[in-house]
Amino acid sequence: MSILKRGLKGAPVKRLQEKLGIDADGDFGPGTEKAVRAFQQANGLAVDGIAGPDTFTAMGLHELVLLRVGSRGAAVKALQEDLGIGADGIFGAGTRKAVMAFQEENGLDVDGMAGPATLSKMKSFASVVTDAVVEKAAVKADEEHFESEDLPELKGADVVKGSVEAAPDNSIWGKVKGWFG
Repeated sequence: MSILKRGLKGAPVKRLQEKLGIDADGDFGPGTEKAVRAFQQANGLAVDGIAGPDTFTAMGLHELVLLRVGSRGAAVKALQEDLGIGADGIFGAGTRKAVMAFQEENGLDVDGMAGPATLSKMKSFASVVTDAVVEKAAVKADEEHFESEDLPELKGADVVKGSVEAAPDNSIWGKVKGWFG
């Protein structure tokens, strides 16, 4: 799952902070957590101070949505429904396999992760994940300076070392660090 929480640093954090209207230094500290909690409370979301796919969607930050093994929630359920598989809202091995088949059938990079390029080809997401959103998901010139680290496996909001995946090529998720710090 691709989430942003306290301790992470990088380009996705900076974009989240910009959207929240707070100091956008790319460092997810207590002020960012407080702002995320306030946004979640005001918008009827689960209030945990962690920004994930449902929070990104509610904020209009569709370029930050990256669904992968471990992701949970309404966005995963919509993905599963579009794929025509059991829609329990939990992205597991079966969903990954279905995403890979969808990517292959649609001429996309086959990585088993559903980011903007994949979501833009799906019925439930096509109206909000446009070509412009796909372009926004790429690293901008002023974000190149952020360091990177492979994405970890997550269990809820807990980082589990082990099976790590690289972020999709040129994805903003390739400019985040702090998972293991």
